[in-house]
Amino acid sequence: MTTGAVRAAETWKGTISDSTCGLKHSADKHEGKAADHRACVQKCIKEGGEYVFIANDKVMKIANQKFAGLKLHAGHEVMLTGEMKDDVITVSKITMPKAGKK
Repeated sequence: MTTGAVRAAETWKGTISDSTCGLKHSADKHEGKAADHRACVQKCIKEGGEYVFIANDKVMKIANQKFAGLKLHAGHEVMLTGEMKDDVITVSKITMPKAGKK
């Protein structure tokens, strides 16, 4: 029996967030001030948090924290491609989702 199997590259739609706030960016974590999602992620990363990926209300760790697209897309809804092992994603590509028809 094998454990920790790596799945083939997959693509998920979700949001780049931070490990400090995860799913919820509350004012109590930001000195009583409400913060928009992107500003919150940037602040929390600067203060030692790590990038995480949120999809379907699940927070997933990201293995390669220095991946260039993480900083660029902090707080954005994205299409993230990577490989998952033990609920940790190694990111290989991040793109913005295509705009839908109205």
